[in-house]
Amino acid sequence: MSDYDPQQAAAALHEARQGRRLVEPLAHAIAPRTEREGAAVQYALWRRHGPAAPGGFKIGATAKRMQEYLGLSGPAAGFMSTGGLHRSGATLRFADFQRPGVECELAVRLARDLPHGVRTMEEAAEAVGELVAGIELVENRYTDLAQVGTATMIGDQVYHAAAAIGEPGSGDWRELDIAALRGRLIVDGHVRDEGVGADLMGHPFNCLAWLAGSSVAEAFGGLKAGQVVMLGSVTPPVWLTGPARVTVEFAPLPPVQVTLV
Repeated sequence: MSDYDPQQAAAALHEARQGRRLVEPLAHAIAPRTEREGAAVQYALWRRHGPAAPGGFKIGATAKRMQEYLGLSGPAAGFMSTGGLHRSGATLRFADFQRPGVECELAVRLARDLPHGVRTMEEAAEAVGELVAGIELVENRYTDLAQVGTATMIGDQVYHAAAAIGEPGSGDWRELDIAALRGRLIVDGHVRDEGVGADLMGHPFNCLAWLAGSSVAEAFGGLKAGQVVMLGSVTPPVWLTGPARVTVEFAPLPPVQVTLV
């Protein structure tokens, strides 16, 4: 059993966020050393948001391209606050974000709880109520990720800032070949990148199964009905230099859009 106390690390990350300062490597005495300790820091950080349950979770680095981009050997997860989840068409202030970027994601809304533990893709799929397109807004909050470390990045919600969630399609998503869905990330009318659902651990629901068994899900007591889970980006982030109109398409799902002004 670890005797690690996550409170000081969570306080340092919270203060950096509030002061809009980049995250420096934490002091050795307080920095998390493992993924599980990083998850404990993240849980302590969430507790500083208030009593509301998380609106859901994001999963990062579920695609090989993203793992290579971040220098990770596997996925990482972070909670999403309810206040940071927006409907398609939302208008947000660019100035409210710190070095923001956008990602091209598939997302689900859970119809029932998915307790922490090892799950198959099929078991994970049984908990899904809706499948939608999503845009994750991320922030490059780190001075040098290699020095900050993966465990601290996990404690800091893995780049997460906010998300825009699309509407479900008119048909039954279970009839779709989800692994074959092609996502396009469009910024100010220009396609910036694209990928397919199979880029996400072979099938997007493998990502959901991974999340259910992760240390983050363990720290938060499992996944709950009604929560949104961002299953990962099929493209690396596009970093924004100013206000922009962003659209993600995963036809035949309805597109999702967010405008930063």
